[in-house]
Amino acid sequence: MNGLGGVRDLARDGQLALRWPEVRKLLCGLSTEDLERAGRLLTRVSPEDVLAAHPDVPVVRVAITGHGTVSPVVPPLAAELARHGLLLDAHVGAFDSYVFDLTDPASDLYAHRPDLVLCPLDPEIVTGELPVPWRAADAETVLDAKIGLLEDLARRHAAHGGGVLVFTTLPLPGAIAGQLVDQRSRARLGAAWRRANARLLDLTAELASVSVIDVDPLLAEGIPAEDARLGRYTKTHLSPALLTRLAREAGHLARYVTGSVKKCLAVDLDETLWGGVLGDDGLEGIEVGDTPRGEAFRSFQRVVKQLGSQGVLVAAVSKNDGDLVHRAFTEHPGMLLRKDDFVRVVANWQPKHDNLLALAADLNIAADATVFADDSSFECGLVRHELPGVAVVQLDDEPALHGEKLFADNWFTVRELTATDRERPSMYRQELRRRDFLDSFDSLADYLAGLGVVVELAPVTTKDVPRISQITLRTNQFNLTTVRLQQDEVQRRAADPELATLAIRSSDRFGDNGTVGAIFLRRGGGTLHIDNFLLSCRVFSRGVEDTCLAAVLAHAAATGATAVSGTYRPSPKNGKVADFYLRHGFTAAGETGGAQVFTHDLTELPAPPGHVRLVDGLAEGRA
Repeated sequence: MNGLGGVRDLARDGQLALRWPEVRKLLCGLSTEDLERAGRLLTRVSPEDVLAAHPDVPVVRVAITGHGTVSPVVPPLAAELARHGLLLDAHVGAFDSYVFDLTDPASDLYAHRPDLVLCPLDPEIVTGELPVPWRAADAETVLDAKIGLLEDLARRHAAHGGGVLVFTTLPLPGAIAGQLVDQRSRARLGAAWRRANARLLDLTAELASVSVIDVDPLLAEGIPAEDARLGRYTKTHLSPALLTRLAREAGHLARYVTGSVKKCLAVDLDETLWGGVLGDDGLEGIEVGDTPRGEAFRSFQRVVKQLGSQGVLVAAVSKNDGDLVHRAFTEHPGMLLRKDDFVRVVANWQPKHDNLLALAADLNIAADATVFADDSSFECGLVRHELPGVAVVQLDDEPALHGEKLFADNWFTVRELTATDRERPSMYRQELRRRDFLDSFDSLADYLAGLGVVVELAPVTTKDVPRISQITLRTNQFNLTTVRLQQDEVQRRAADPELATLAIRSSDRFGDNGTVGAIFLRRGGGTLHIDNFLLSCRVFSRGVEDTCLAAVLAHAAATGATAVSGTYRPSPKNGKVADFYLRHGFTAAGETGGAQVFTHDLTELPAPPGHVRLVDGLAEGRA
């Protein structure tokens, strides 16, 4: 059973809900058209039925609203989420209800408690209000008023706190511009339309809860903006192809808000980063630069280097001779990428799926946080089969298209790039040096004593908000409740005098790790509640978590609390911290809402690890 046929078989037999975890593998590698067909089958399954059989499946609640008919986006969106291992719970607003939906806090849209609100914008919101006949000046007036309305709706949504609001920019079909017969008027219309879209895009700088998908790059792929017949007869004012493409973009945003992020790009070498086969052609025979085809490979290397500069962990995974690969990166004059551009170069003759698992273990990330790019259909198919959570980008023998194929899916999309993101590759290279340092000691205790760990615990400031939000969205393993917070939610918590929102920073002899975690505290009566505790996988098992928890307990005792409580909500990825509270002197105190509750009576406080120096600013955080 495979592909679309497998999904059809499960649907026919009434087994989709029962065997939902198999769907992700079945969707691997499907074409856009087949994904949409599969999505129509998936939307027939109730999310409640899936969760009854598989309660750990991550659910994304999406509210869809707009001016025209927007329901055709649901099947491709269901398929996009399913291929990321997510389950869609959709609410579709009534026709032309977007103003009411976003304005009224009691609307069905907000009652759905969405993680994402998808609001595709179509040109009919402008053209439907033009007089007959009309001029460019009329379009300017309508555009200005509509963008003002959308800005107001975005601000109202931010105040209501209904997840991430996703607008699109307004496409400008030729059939609209063509109604003006003189070039000067068309130029004026085009300029006004672009100013309007620029105002929409600028909303993302003003409001942390707003994302805007720019449709211009999608239309440049050859996707039509509209289907005239569907627009006239069904009020579907955006083409099915464009709605399907928007579903893909929304799927990646959904992946991000649930913490299912891609962190590592693992690339093949032969016929991927250079032309030819290094083992057969030798160092002098591979193509990088000089020739037109060699320039195409060098251009792809430029793309990979660009991703690495923005926090993507770039690794090479190749069936090759390690010494030859080392020489290629150090000696070949045409090579743009050098060994220091990679967090790890894996060159051996082991199966690539095994090497990808080992790479993930070395980097302390989940295997499904990896994107794998290779020109071999065999290797791609094997990785898809063995590691369905790994995103596979199958390249071919045309290197000029490598970049286009890699970006067909925006696998590494984040809502905002932080300073920590840009430093992440160097931090992971530091981590590998730490491991080498560990190998020089006979005991873990001696290693930790020589590492010189410093931990700073301090209240979150405005400049910390993007990074703290990102930690809640991206951290899965050491995340005790898996509650995801957007930037505006972190900002509200940080400003609340009844709460304490703390950033954890760490450094050691090898460098500054930056902001690596967060603790959210709330005082209720005589109890200090730990609403959540998160820590980056980069700094596990160095005493950082022990130091911070000991500081929280000491602070609680010093400020008159009689107990500290914490909760643990199980997820598919945070099992390693299931006993975190028990290991630190807490006792089990029952369950609430699917979460396990633990309490500490503060009669016997744990001593902080002796090898860690704490810079304690916890008292400045109020709670």
